[in-house]
Amino acid sequence: MKQCAFSSVLLLAMIFLQGCCYCILEPELWTVREFEFKDEDIPDAFDGTKIVFIADIHLGSNITEEKIAYMVETVNQLAPDIIILGGDYAYKSAAYFRPCFKELGELRPVVGKYGVLGNHDHWYDAELASECMIDAGIEQLDNKAVWIEKDGAKIKIGGVGDLWTDTQNIAPTIEDAEPDDFVILVSHNPDFAETLDTDKIDLMFSGHTHGGQVSLFGIWTPWVPSRYGGKYRSGMIDAAKTKVLVSNGFGTTAVPFRFTVRPDILLVRLKTSH
Repeated sequence: MKQCAFSSVLLLAMIFLQGCCYCILEPELWTVREFEFKDEDIPDAFDGTKIVFIADIHLGSNITEEKIAYMVETVNQLAPDIIILGGDYAYKSAAYFRPCFKELGELRPVVGKYGVLGNHDHWYDAELASECMIDAGIEQLDNKAVWIEKDGAKIKIGGVGDLWTDTQNIAPTIEDAEPDDFVILVSHNPDFAETLDTDKIDLMFSGHTHGGQVSLFGIWTPWVPSRYGGKYRSGMIDAAKTKVLVSNGFGTTAVPFRFTVRPDILLVRLKTSH
């Protein structure tokens, strides 16, 4: 009986140890998650357009410049048309902004790269983060928007300031957009989707949640930094006024580990449905 009890304790200890090792390893196992997004508002000229979305890099946590450089190389091999960055570039220090954006400056999309700031960027130095973003050739979209044209057709990409630390002005994104235009919105925090009172946004990209960072295979997640529990934890979500695609993020915060929430970059292929 004693030997059986000892064996059970030993087995549990081994499982616990293996779980701890995996938690430390998982932040290294980042992946490319692919989505196809169909919408009748997508012009034929943009059918097949590839968008890469990267959020929550957090250089200075478990993320090094070398890891960012490898990620950038991987993204470039995907040959994206558009690259969107979702905020939170550094962790605990503004000193990480310049090295982070130095690497991100090597991103080579066909059309352009665009980004917004996150809460961590505002906590450390939003002005410096914006300066580094511009120096890296990334067009900042906090409360701004741009039209992208191709073969006589166009789509629009806009952004808003971080929900926790900035103001949000969606007017530049929707004021000159018609109901049948395809419009993308970038908001670091997915909770902003709950404030939308317009039907003009077809797809919103967000980060911030890290997928909860620790989850029991998506069934139970102890904590998600959202007012809406696990609704905007990860993946494609149906909000009242739009679809929201949430990244697990690339880095980590608070604790340098993950469990069954692998870091990711998102690859979205636009597909017209008309």
